[in-house]
Amino acid sequence: MSERILVVDDEQIIRESLSFILKKEGYVVEEAANGKDALEKQDKYPFDVVITDIEMPAMRGTDLLEQITRRTPQTFVLIITAFGSLETAVQALRKGAYDYIIKPIDFDDLLYRVRKLLNHRSLSLENSLLRQELNRNYDFDRIIGQSLSMKQVFEVIKRVATSEGTVLISGKSGTGKELVARAIHYNSNRNNKRFVTVNCGAIVETLIESELFGHKKGSFTGATADKEGLFKVADGGTIFLDEVSEIPIHLQVKLLRAIEQKEITPVGMTDLINVNVRIIAATNRDLRKEVENGRFREDLFYRLNVVEIHLPSLTERPDDIPILTQHFLDEYKKQMGKPIQGISNEAMSVLMRYQWKGEIRELENVIERAVIFCDKDFISLEHLPEYIRPANGEAVTPFSSGGQSLRDAIKHFERSYIERILEKHERDKERTATALGVSLSSLYRKMDELGIPTR
Repeated sequence: MSERILVVDDEQIIRESLSFILKKEGYVVEEAANGKDALEKQDKYPFDVVITDIEMPAMRGTDLLEQITRRTPQTFVLIITAFGSLETAVQALRKGAYDYIIKPIDFDDLLYRVRKLLNHRSLSLENSLLRQELNRNYDFDRIIGQSLSMKQVFEVIKRVATSEGTVLISGKSGTGKELVARAIHYNSNRNNKRFVTVNCGAIVETLIESELFGHKKGSFTGATADKEGLFKVADGGTIFLDEVSEIPIHLQVKLLRAIEQKEITPVGMTDLINVNVRIIAATNRDLRKEVENGRFREDLFYRLNVVEIHLPSLTERPDDIPILTQHFLDEYKKQMGKPIQGISNEAMSVLMRYQWKGEIRELENVIERAVIFCDKDFISLEHLPEYIRPANGEAVTPFSSGGQSLRDAIKHFERSYIERILEKHERDKERTATALGVSLSSLYRKMDELGIPTR
């Protein structure tokens, strides 16, 4: 589709000359004799570029510029000015005009500036769309869960996202720690800067200092050129230190300095480099025990642990399994173009009883595999991996023989699961509550809600 341009000038000969030149270049061009007329046309169908004179009756070009900038900021404005009015043109640039041309108009120069404006506009819109897509991909809505434990996590994430505080995310591998870190970054004031991920456990110990803080050419064997560290790359944005417990203890003091003083020293240099980086760290280990065992600096732990977000395992949030399953099913059936309607009660029962050692990542892989092999309306036991299916002869307890709402299915599972844990602990409520990761009062309330006898 050809770009649309509006030419605004009270001198007819200038309007017609500019329109003629621009139409020859393939642009769709309309004209307006004053700012008021131009604004009416712009309100009906916004243009890509508006070329306007400054001095006009009814509405001056600078007033038109202000209205367009406020109403349709995606429209770029180019000002026409006389040599003696350059000061006004500069003021227009400050108010949001993208460029100006001086009378008498050089048509080649005009076309060059219009092409440059449109290219810049195209890149600007593309960048804006990409950022919106990115923000949507890492919005809070992408973190799935309706359990009480996850609702508490959501509240902490929303509060900490708008702050500058250092965050420590704990949880087993596969619980979604990086997804939470990205949600914090893309909902923060740093979302227009870089989000840099560092897997501290995947970098060779001898190279991790260079990766984080950079190095000077010749500072060690193989350092054939200067290298910017990832802290410098993330300057102004966020750095995500995944598996932070793997950082060697002799480097932890440099990380502590980077947090406290916002300064780093590349390998082979003595000069300090200032960096403005927000740090989000993650670990699947108990850092308090690492501190007790002398493997992690206590002062660094407290600097990282300004706000801690613990991600519960699927064992702690079993009622989220059907929701997560449906989410992954919707995602992969759309991706593969398969008209799968859902998952059978038997298959869902097996998924909810399985101990997910690989957490959410393992569940996602299982659902993706099931969608690949399913050629029916519903995913059933045959589409699940063999290691998840019940052993030969073991009974599968479906939620019901017929269709059932998600809420009823979850209640059915909760009742049977709590009953099983109660029996395991000889119906000791305190031990059962501890095993379930809930308070004693919450357990009693849940038992009453599900009709489980408390005596």
